[in-house]
Amino acid sequence: MESFSELLKTRRSMRKFTEEELTQDQVVTLMKAALMSPTSKRSNGWQFIVVDDKELLKKLSFSKAQASQFVANASLAIVVAADPLASDVWIEDASIASIILQLQAEDMGLGSCWIQIRERFTASGVPSDEYVREVLDIPLQLQVLSIIAIGHKGMERKPFSEEHLQWEKIHLNKFGGK
Repeated sequence: MESFSELLKTRRSMRKFTEEELTQDQVVTLMKAALMSPTSKRSNGWQFIVVDDKELLKKLSFSKAQASQFVANASLAIVVAADPLASDVWIEDASIASIILQLQAEDMGLGSCWIQIRERFTASGVPSDEYVREVLDIPLQLQVLSIIAIGHKGMERKPFSEEHLQWEKIHLNKFGGK
């Protein structure tokens, strides 16, 4: 990627992936990025479950009532979880790691999409985090925030256009700027 600004413009949620698998080096690069993501007081309360097994990917595709089915066709799903006892800001720390994974994927020419798990439910009404914990044998003390689906892009998406920036949401010194 030429610049961080270009990376931000080109990173778009990708819900269609090719069948091409990721290399071990690509997975290692992604996980290095996740492990370097900042946390409060360097608590490193997050944990990452890397899933490339097709049967498990299919099971994870049912983790929400909607908007998670495409996980079945991803090459990789990274479940981002954290220990609330390790940090009171585990949600923020896991969120930062989730977006770092997406930015790293884009920098590598891969597509990604964030699947929100915390506070969501499966089609049968089971809490999504409970469902994911059961599928992957995740200990109860860990809370599942998200799943980041990653793979080779199966479609083209136009970069974000600066024409759509909502400058009215920027306030100088105080809300409303008055």
